[in-house]
Amino acid sequence: MAPPASDGPYGSWPSPIDAALAAAHDGRPEYLGTVGDEVWWTEPRPGEGGRRTLVRRPADGRPARSVLPAPWNVRSRLTEYGGLPWAGAPRPAGGPLVVFVHHADQRMYAYEPDAPGGPDPRPLTPLSPVGGGLRWADPVLRGAEVWCVLEEFTGPAPADVRRVTAAVPLDGSAADDRAAVRELTDDRHRFRTGPKISPDGRRAAWLVWDHPRMPWDGTELQLADITPDGTLTAPRTVLGGPEEAVAQVAWAADGTLLAVSDRSGWWNPYRVDPHGGAAVNLCPREEEFGGALWKPGLSWLAPLPDRLIAVLHGQGAAVLGVLDPESGHLVDAAGPWTAWQPALAVSGTRVYGVAASPRSGYEVVELDTTTGHTRVVGAPATDPVDPAHYPEPQSRTFPGPGGREIHAHVYPPHHPARRAPADELPPYVVWAHGGPTDHVPPVLDLHIAYFTSRGIGVVEVNYGGSTGYGRAYRERLREQWGVVDVEDCAAVARALAAEGTADPGRLAIRGGSAGGWTAAASLAATDLYACAAIIYPVLDLRGFAAETHDLESRYVDGLAGPPRTLAVRCRERSPVARADRIAAPFVLLQGLDDPVCPPAQAERLLAALRGRGVPHEYVAFEVEGHGFRRAETMVRALEAELSLYAQVFGFERDDVPRLALHG
Repeated sequence: MAPPASDGPYGSWPSPIDAALAAAHDGRPEYLGTVGDEVWWTEPRPGEGGRRTLVRRPADGRPARSVLPAPWNVRSRLTEYGGLPWAGAPRPAGGPLVVFVHHADQRMYAYEPDAPGGPDPRPLTPLSPVGGGLRWADPVLRGAEVWCVLEEFTGPAPADVRRVTAAVPLDGSAADDRAAVRELTDDRHRFRTGPKISPDGRRAAWLVWDHPRMPWDGTELQLADITPDGTLTAPRTVLGGPEEAVAQVAWAADGTLLAVSDRSGWWNPYRVDPHGGAAVNLCPREEEFGGALWKPGLSWLAPLPDRLIAVLHGQGAAVLGVLDPESGHLVDAAGPWTAWQPALAVSGTRVYGVAASPRSGYEVVELDTTTGHTRVVGAPATDPVDPAHYPEPQSRTFPGPGGREIHAHVYPPHHPARRAPADELPPYVVWAHGGPTDHVPPVLDLHIAYFTSRGIGVVEVNYGGSTGYGRAYRERLREQWGVVDVEDCAAVARALAAEGTADPGRLAIRGGSAGGWTAAASLAATDLYACAAIIYPVLDLRGFAAETHDLESRYVDGLAGPPRTLAVRCRERSPVARADRIAAPFVLLQGLDDPVCPPAQAERLLAALRGRGVPHEYVAFEVEGHGFRRAETMVRALEAELSLYAQVFGFERDDVPRLALHG
């Protein structure tokens, strides 16, 4: 009997989702805020050099529009990962006043978009020739000043830096005069968020933490009084500590101090006594109402004027709900969105957020809490191709070593008009997310669809150490980086192969940043994978601690162990030190302007592999940092990855340039 007919082997299928299309839809809206009755946000422009523009949606319902043309790029480099880069306020006449940070020079600018003649933004802060200069984030407008975080470099090294809360005059007098910037706090704490000012203007609250802790290890909520002359007095810690991570602080309209803390083992919302520091859990659940504070200005909680609170909550992915803090009753918003980003903003009884689903990308959504109605109001997700080409994710829990649970999202190969031979199992790529203290939700991602629509399966693994599943799950990775993440990814890959979902001979692994570490470490630790895509990775523990930016310079203390053990752990786990164990082909993609994972790490791995005959290719990109933002870079990276899989997995692709693998 003849075998069933097929339309070509896995990996060879044609797809309307090309790399240019995936790149054009990369990124999402961020940093929502309200200016009076208007909602504003930042939005990516991959085709315009990767800049982020500032978008405004008028209160009268007219379409949202960009208010800053190229080359204005609204993005802060505070701690290299940035933070909230803008703030705005309505005025009685002349339209709103907006301040923002321009990425190119990191100066803060004032902008009056409705002023006659459309004047250009005017600088508020000076330049500094020292190290990385002056950087600003998490601003709030207060009278004639902008209060924000100031990061000031004092020397050429990444750790030659201090951070304070500062006040910048709006009249421009500090544009050429650093002395005109008022420092509101000292710099005794290494890291901080911007001040949140109470409704009566008499107090300010913010978060601080210090090396070697990361903000999900332990932070402190500090509170200070604001004097009539605009200074901060008597700063004191009212919540948090070395083993309690406060992720956000906010003020309700009635002056109640709110915070998100993981003191219960889960990030839950609390009402905090500003005098004694007593904290009442407003919704005690084994769910996360917060997340990793990678940058200041993230918002999982937003008070409404009627004492209700908009919150994000859930295990794994977060959804939007409205919490009654008196009863603990929580009602979720209606709609198809299954994953919300920490970017909540409120105007009156309306809540705004950034949300996506397995069938739609991230868009700006409005919830009217008086009616329960939800609608898209900005950056609407579009279907550039027939949605029949999108994959259907399956969220699953897999068994890991020692019986531990591993959470993952499986994206099987899918094409509406193609099928593979009945006797063929599909190739699968394990995606290891970055962070590593982060997670991935199951939402539409055209970078994933680029592969699944061609017949290549993808599984995203929220390995031990990921957020979204409580503190205990997050701390599985403590001093176990390069072990638990590698084991969990391998366990998921083996399970898919054992159940007949994936071809055991055609498994790959890929990841960027910390995920690049996991991918490279996996090649050195196991022969499970046929190849790997390693993207702006960490490759050398000791090198990373010495070469990376200040925020993560002590991260390895928690991930691998204290400095006295680092040399041993480096030899045991670092791909650079274990290069002799790497035999599988790989592509290494690296930005040459990356201050987080500098190209020196990639170059050391390549040197260690020289002459060993391991097929590989190194693709470096100028003017790219940590995380690719330019459309042309993403196109080259996706096509290089696909060519690698085609050559290793044994299918033909004539629609992408052939990657020149060499030993």
